[in-house]
Amino acid sequence: MSGQSTRRTVLKGAALAGAAGLGVAACSTESKLGHAGVPTPTAPVDLGSPDEVPVGGAKLYREQKVLVSCPAKGRYKAFSAQCTHAGCVLDKIEDNEGNCPCHGSRFDVTTGKALKGPATVPLPAVDVRVEGGRLIAGPKAAPTA
Repeated sequence: MSGQSTRRTVLKGAALAGAAGLGVAACSTESKLGHAGVPTPTAPVDLGSPDEVPVGGAKLYREQKVLVSCPAKGRYKAFSAQCTHAGCVLDKIEDNEGNCPCHGSRFDVTTGKALKGPATVPLPAVDVRVEGGRLIAGPKAAPTA
């Protein structure tokens, strides 16, 4: 009977090790964009008033998965707010650095550059513009025929 207990213990351990290996594989970043399958908007996204983005600072639009910086009045730069390590959405901006709550990666919100790992790839740039007094991120709308 003790032989069976030992065998069961070994089999349980092997099963748990296999499951743990899957967890590690799920966290790998073969594409270098993590699980962010489509990390940038595929259609125009209205972010509201451009005045909400402070000059010299940035604003995080978590729901839209976009962050926008304003290096000078009337000038805007935008990036995906999905971490390039595992695709988690950044949760806050502190000292012009975007923070990933999942694994602690940090990004420069003015350039998208990865500052602290595990992410090593910069945040993808997103087109941004002011249209009709609104800040719009993503590609321009396709013209209607």
